[in-house]
Amino acid sequence: MSQAPASTDTRVYPAPSATADSNGPASKRKRTEDGIVPSSLANDATNARYPELVHANKHILKLHETIKAECAQLSDYCDKVKLWINLTMPNGDNFGVQIQEEVLSELIRSQESAYNIRDSVRQNHLTRAKICSKLIKYPNIEDYTLALKEHDEKQLFFSRQNLIDIRNVYAVLTDILHKNIAKIRSPRGNNRAGLY
Repeated sequence: MSQAPASTDTRVYPAPSATADSNGPASKRKRTEDGIVPSSLANDATNARYPELVHANKHILKLHETIKAECAQLSDYCDKVKLWINLTMPNGDNFGVQIQEEVLSELIRSQESAYNIRDSVRQNHLTRAKICSKLIKYPNIEDYTLALKEHDEKQLFFSRQNLIDIRNVYAVLTDILHKNIAKIRSPRGNNRAGLY
């Protein structure tokens, strides 16, 4: 199986505004004689414990944006179809209503799948942040660099699998709706012709 390289940038960059103070390292807070902290020192990154930066993987960020958009669209479609089925559902219990209830439960499962896939993006960022914090803290340990690269490759694989799962959800919903569209539209059937 060939995949595009994760293009993980594991270099630790200095903070963008890290300027050294001419008087050396500062104490916890610098104050002037009148007690006001100058604005040039208020956002000083040189006093931060780890002012370094590890860039996010741009390719994975684009994939995550696509996954989030697809999950939002799937959830929106499920909401609309659920509303339509609920509005056509009559009172009573017959075979058509049971089919409608089964279709509704499948729509709910599909929506939960979309929410879980959407949440995996957040979990990826948290896991990657933990690896990056270790990489910043211990930049000379090569295993953290390798762990970050492996994590990004795994995320490429999972992103591809998530898109396949979304496609499969659409296929299952399309199949269920097409096979049961007559019972969903009129769950009681058209028995009026037999009455006359």
